[in-house]
Amino acid sequence: MARPPADGAVAREAPADQSAVRRGNLGRVLRLLRDEGPRSRARIAEETGLNKATVSSLVAELAERGLVTDGDVDRGGSVGRPGLLVQLDGRAVCAIGVELNVDFVAILVLDLRGDVLLQHRMALDVPALGAEGTLDEVARLVQQARAATAHAVPVGLTVAVPGLVRSVDGVVTFAPNLGWRDVPVLAGLTARLAPDHPVRVENDANLSAIAEWASGPEARTPNLVYLTGEVGVGGGVIVDGRLLRGTAGFAGEVGHNPLGDPSVVCGCGRRGCWETAVGLGALLRAAADPGDPVRDSSRDLETRLAEIAARADAGDRRTLDALAEVGAALGTGAAVLINVVDPEVVLLGGYFAVLGRFLVEPMTEALRRRVFAADRAGARVVLSTLGFTAAVRGGAHVALESVFDDPALVPVGGPRAPEPSHP
Repeated sequence: MARPPADGAVAREAPADQSAVRRGNLGRVLRLLRDEGPRSRARIAEETGLNKATVSSLVAELAERGLVTDGDVDRGGSVGRPGLLVQLDGRAVCAIGVELNVDFVAILVLDLRGDVLLQHRMALDVPALGAEGTLDEVARLVQQARAATAHAVPVGLTVAVPGLVRSVDGVVTFAPNLGWRDVPVLAGLTARLAPDHPVRVENDANLSAIAEWASGPEARTPNLVYLTGEVGVGGGVIVDGRLLRGTAGFAGEVGHNPLGDPSVVCGCGRRGCWETAVGLGALLRAAADPGDPVRDSSRDLETRLAEIAARADAGDRRTLDALAEVGAALGTGAAVLINVVDPEVVLLGGYFAVLGRFLVEPMTEALRRRVFAADRAGARVVLSTLGFTAAVRGGAHVALESVFDDPALVPVGGPRAPEPSHP
């Protein structure tokens, strides 16, 4: 599991004492095992530059904290008695990612190795339920997930929201498709859950970009743009391996750039937003009449998208024309991003990925016409393999980073689950 990109923070200052040095070295060893796989103690020493005695001590402490364990015998062919490979032990801790969107709430729990312990998606009319009711449902979902994964203690929870998020205090300042303004999501969940671990709130597309950078088909690509298509359209931009946040943390809000038909009113109240041309609603309106089952938002989204794909495969002209129109509009907007950011890859997520085989050709044609140096600087268009789990996976990755940054946060003896409360 690759390390998610930093979010623009400057490099840490040199540790001031031996305790800080040791904590830093614990993190170095743990990240090496995550990024490069199981290693013998001798190889860890070689690759980190630490002496063998120090490595043995660090590995012993990580094992006491329940974070690593001995695995298979090292068959690397080194001279002398073969040692055991040290590997991550994912059982002790976990991290939780949650996504709120217009018509669903999703949750995913990862262990330290990045293995999925639990995954669930629930249909929910978030705008109709309102912020307070939605946070009640999220808290209930998190409590159920914690009960189902009680063997692993959570080290963090990250909530993904489609809108402008002030990450410093977890306030959703504006989420037009949810109908939310200045909603204190962090404070609301903290009051409901009383967690003994960090809780963060982030933009959904930013977390999706982190997930793609960490474990998607283009993992560790230093410069990429992630575009997600759902009811809204979001973007996450990674430059030189770092998530681009901007001054207020609102970078990547591509869906509301004025790239659509100026006569069409967007959910944000403005006219001509790109979202009105390439969002899910735009596709459904072009592909089907009102009353058509694919436009019924109470039905599972992936089922509806499968029906659209089936119609396209059957040669339905209206469906094919709608997909071609959206693909061309997608390329027009993506060309602006490519000209500004110069990424190596444009990753398509959400419904863009599900229907990507119909969208990529008209999108690529638009890119050829509109990217300034298409012959030299044209980005590759790649479909995400993470599907609709990218945001929750990115949220869990972000929560896990606290352990890789400072393994000493996990107590010796491994984390202990809190005692159950009694009335």
